[in-house]
Parts: sequence; structure tokens; C-alpha cells
Amino acid sequence: MRRKMQLQKIVKRLNGCCISPFEEKMLFLMLQIILHIKIIPMTKSALQIARATYKPKMPEGLKGNVKIKEGAATQSVRDQEEIKKLFPITYGMPIVTFTGSEGKPGSDTPCNVGVILSGGQAPGGHNVIAGIFDGIKRLHRDSKLYGFILGPGGLIDHQYKELTEAIIDEYRNTGGFDIIGSGRTKLETKEQFDKGLEILKELDIKALVIIGGDDSNTNACVLAEYYASINAGVQVIGCPKTIDGDLKNEQIETSFGFDTACKVYSELIGNIQRDCNSARKYWHFIKVMGRSASHIALECALQTHPNICIVSEEVEAKEWSLDHIIDQIAGVIAKRAEKGLNFGTVIIPEGLIEFIPAMKKLINELNDFLAHNQEEFDLVRRSGKRDYIISKLSPENAEIYASLPETVARQLTLDRDPHGNVQVSLIETEKLLAEMVKKRLDEWSKEGKYNGKFATITHFFGYEGRCAAPSNYDADYCYSLGYTASMLIAAGKTGYMASVRNTTGAAAEWIAGGIPITMMMNMERRHGELKPVIQKALVELEGAPFSYFEDHREKWAIETDYVYPGPIQYFGPTEVCDQPSKTLQLEQKGRIVVQ
Repeated sequence: MRRKMQLQKIVKRLNGCCISPFEEKMLFLMLQIILHIKIIPMTKSALQIARATYKPKMPEGLKGNVKIKEGAATQSVRDQEEIKKLFPITYGMPIVTFTGSEGKPGSDTPCNVGVILSGGQAPGGHNVIAGIFDGIKRLHRDSKLYGFILGPGGLIDHQYKELTEAIIDEYRNTGGFDIIGSGRTKLETKEQFDKGLEILKELDIKALVIIGGDDSNTNACVLAEYYASINAGVQVIGCPKTIDGDLKNEQIETSFGFDTACKVYSELIGNIQRDCNSARKYWHFIKVMGRSASHIALECALQTHPNICIVSEEVEAKEWSLDHIIDQIAGVIAKRAEKGLNFGTVIIPEGLIEFIPAMKKLINELNDFLAHNQEEFDLVRRSGKRDYIISKLSPENAEIYASLPETVARQLTLDRDPHGNVQVSLIETEKLLAEMVKKRLDEWSKEGKYNGKFATITHFFGYEGRCAAPSNYDADYCYSLGYTASMLIAAGKTGYMASVRNTTGAAAEWIAGGIPITMMMNMERRHGELKPVIQKALVELEGAPFSYFEDHREKWAIETDYVYPGPIQYFGPTEVCDQPSKTLQLEQKGRIVVQ
């Protein structure tokens, strides 16, 4: 009745258009048909509706009555004595593996669980939560899952909501973290822990799952140790998340979201390369996310075969200067120009600037100077800031700073992040390299060393990949991680990170279990003091992925051997839809699926 009245109002508003009674009746019927046809709800896309029916594949070991198998005692990756002193309760625990057996899993009592999304978004987070939900409900139907709003801050501020089956079903196989939101509040102090414990006790939450990167899981480890030390009765489990791919080891094959993000970026890069090969007049400088490691840049190179890909870890290891990098890029451009190919693509990792030894020294001196002289610097007029900085730096760093384009020099002095470091994502490295390469080519042109045309277009692919609908691999992997977390809780574990291995094989053959977070820890200097943190996994220059790239990059540089991956495939043959990343294929099997 209400809808009929609304339709009648719409028709009355159109009476001024001089429509006949017959036309009025037909319009009324047409509006009824339009509003009653349920093609696609306004709030969902056709893909989202189709993906809602996808049933993630999972390891056989998580099916049936799950049993736990414990290995030998473990130790931290480095600084064993220091880590052991800081984590006397959770240090040295064994790696655990789950094996399935006959019978229906179950628990005599329900278990309420809390979940936190921490840090930047990564595709698949919703499936981790769905896996936790399904796991605890399978153990006992009266178990409840509570999500803390906008990250760790929700735990401290007691902001939460119960995640019911209806809510979970709305978010299965979708991208983003919008089911409860994420935040970057760090859980570091006793006051925060105690404040969080108040709401955990009030909701009768027996376990907390923290879904995050290396810093977030470091906090999870500290929290697990504290709650265990005071017999709080709350377990803490971590899940490995970051598109940067730098949270991994022998037991954690990859962090979730890396696969999807790289496929999104590779699609975009492939599209650019197709355009590049069509117009044949532009060099595209493409920066991709990855501050601390070049895993994304390397994976995208393996997927798309660009003419140039810079790997930060190689730059640091070989102590390349900015000039050396410029010469390398310019050299490839000149060689292609000799063949009449005045176009190409360059992939640049986001954190490159901090891996160039001379630039790192400059940034460190700038960080230190601005930390103590920010107010004075702010008072200097914009037109005089560059000269002011040059006058305050050491001669070596002043020379480097003076050589930088105005825009990049200014970006190096922008507000620091909460850790007091330069915000590398705000530094337009792609524009810096494009501008300096042009300057070098102009010099070579005057010297008769270069005779070509050089025009550039720059790009930065970051947020485009963080909330994409997860690939089949990430949808399966994330659901399995969440379900594994629920089984770790059922096994009474705390201070563990969910682990799913053997993921280049069929999902049924994946191995689910848990790894003590302390096993991944080492001591690093933060804010002037040594602190326990999860060791970041950088690109290994002796590893199979980089070795494969190194063997092929000269060919890719000169030949136009582009690969156009196209969009992520969610439906179709397994060999198209369910492929893991090239990095993982090479690391696990030493080979790569040929495009």
C-alpha cells in the first residue's frame, strides 16, 4: 500500500506534462513493473551478488573433528635471550598443525570471541572474519563474535557490535574492512590492556583475534603475554595481513591481500602497457605500494614484464646512488630509442627513496633536524625554505638536497609520521625519476649519445588495490586463516598466529596450524630504544623470485615482451582463477606458470 501511494504521488507530479488518462495509467503500470523487478539491489553490484554464493575452499585438516599435532619447542628468529626475557610465558611454544578425523566437531560450552581489524586495508579481511564466525559457531551454536569498531581504538573505547549471521553473510567474499572498520591505534601500554580487559570481561569474551601486519601482530604478542601473566582468561591470536607482502617466513607463506592487490595493480600496469604499445610515444613511470619491501613491485614485474623494475633491496645491497639509478633507466631508454622504440614502462617501489644509501643519510639528517627545529622551520617563508634547509645540512647532504627537483625537495620536509619519519608515500618518486631522467637524456643528446623522443606520464597505484574484492586465492586463504584462528582458540592457544601452508597446491592439501608469534621476533631500535618487533621479510636477492627476474630483465628491457594479465578472474577454469602469485609459485616450486 505504501509503495502504491508513492507511485501515485510520482504520477500526480507529472500531470503538468499534459499526459492523457490512458498515458497516466500506463505510466503507473510501468513504474510498478520497474520498481518490482528485482534485477540488482541498488546497494550491490552483480559481481557482489554472484560472489556471495562462492563457497571458499579449505584444507581437509580443518574438516571433521579437528585434532592438534604439536612440534618441537621454538625460538625467536634472532636475539633469543632478550626475547625470552620479555616473553617468559609465550616464548618457546611449539608449532602446531591441525589434522582432520571422523566425527562432528563440537564443544560443551559456547565461546565468545572478539575481532579487531588493525592497520591498512587488505583484500580478504571479511573472509577472515567469516571463517572465525563459522568456526566458533560450528563448535557451539551459541558462541558469539564481537567486532571492535575502527581498530584497536574500539577495544580501548569499548566501541563494538555483535556480528550476527545476517551481517556476516552480507560481507562474504567482499573487499574492504567496512564491516567494522580499521584503525592504527597501537596496543602498547598496561593502561590500554586493562581498559580493553574491562569490556572483554563484560562481554564474556574468552579470545581476541587481531588481524594485522607486523606491528599489529607484535602488539598481539605483547597483549597475549600480559593477559597470560595476570591470568586474565583471554587468549590472543593473530592473523597475517598486509598487501606489502613483508610479513612471511617458512610457516607464513604469504600475508593475505598481497595476491589480490598485485593482480589489481598488474591489470592496471598491463592496460597501460597495451596503451603504451599502441600509442608508442610515452614512457610510463609507475610507483606501487611497498614502503619497507619491494615484493609488490617484483610480483607486478613477474606478471607484466615491464622494461624496467627497480628493486629497493638491490639498490641498498649494491649501494647504488641516485645518479646510478638515473643512468640505468636512461641507458635502457637510449637503447630502445636506437630501435625506434620511444616508449616503455618503469615500475618503482614506494619506499625506494629510503633504500638509496645517500638519500637515506639525507633523510635521517632531515628527520633529526626537523625534530628539533620544526617551529623555526615553519616560520621561514615558503620561498626561502629550500635555502634555509641547505644552510643547515652537512655539505654532503646539502649538495644532494640542492640537486633535487623543487617539488621533491619540498616533499622531503613535509610533516613526519607518528614515528617521526618522512612519509615516503607523499614523495612523488615517480616524478623525481622521470624529471631527472629527462635531464640526463638532454645532456646525452647534446653530447650526441642519444637521439630519441622522450615524453613521460606518471602514476601511483596504492589505494586502488587495498579494498578490491579478493581473488579466489585470497578468498580461500583468508577464510582458512579465520577458521584456523577459531581452532587455535578451541585448542586453548594464545600468542599464536594462524598459519596456512602448502598453498600452491589444491586447497584440500593446504596445511593449517599455528606459529608462536615470538618465533618471528627480533630486537630493533625504535624511537631511540631497542624494542621487540616481528622481523620484516624483505626481497631476498638470492631467492627464486628475484633470480627469475634477474635472468629475464635484460630481455624485457629491450624487447617489448609485455604481458597483459587482464582483470582478476573469479569464474572459469581453475588454471585461470585459482593461481597463486608468481612469487609464491617460484618460492614453493622453483618454477613459474608461463603466461
